[in-house]
Amino acid sequence: MSKIDRRQALAAFGTVSLAALLAGCGDERTTTTPTTTPAATGFDDSSSCTLTPEMTEGPYYFDADSIRSDIRDDREGTELRLAIRVRDSDCNPLPDAVVDIWHCDALGEYSTADDPFLRGAQVTNRDGIVEFTTIYPGWYQGRTVHIHAKVHLDTSTVLTTQLFFGDDVTAAVYERDPYSRHTGREVLNTDDGIFDEALLLGLARAGDAYDATISFDVAAA
Repeated sequence: MSKIDRRQALAAFGTVSLAALLAGCGDERTTTTPTTTPAATGFDDSSSCTLTPEMTEGPYYFDADSIRSDIRDDREGTELRLAIRVRDSDCNPLPDAVVDIWHCDALGEYSTADDPFLRGAQVTNRDGIVEFTTIYPGWYQGRTVHIHAKVHLDTSTVLTTQLFFGDDVTAAVYERDPYSRHTGREVLNTDDGIFDEALLLGLARAGDAYDATISFDVAAA
């Protein structure tokens, strides 16, 4: 089967199971098998779901058109294994949702369409979970540290939001190279105009890397 890109993934809804379609592609794309990596085991079993807050898309989004789990490309930085669980408002997992993420590199730079990095999409498995391997984001003037995300159900975007990091963890990460080359950070979470504590990632150190988890509770399209 030919490579499935993000546009084909969204177009596949309503015609064939997207997860089944991706399963036939192999590579690093997701399948419907349960997720068992350490990052994905950090979810609680909360029976109470509150719709995830919306956030601005920001100026750096473009459709990277790439279904993949490892989005690091050639970017240096502390490895971050990010697991996102998508549920409806009744806490039921939502399989076959497409989750986009994008963020800046360790020195605060975003990629461009001509040189894309740290961008990609994944399709939720039967537990509503996607996983990405990326790096801990850097910072740039005027904002606290964050990752952007979108969730698509069928052909509709049902969530645009941002993910945040505990400042104590960020401070420890930023003591390392290459982050330590970028000095002068002033904006912490409490200084950021749109920071929302509800969007803080659950973080656990795993050797030199970090495992991160968050649940997105969305209204069905």
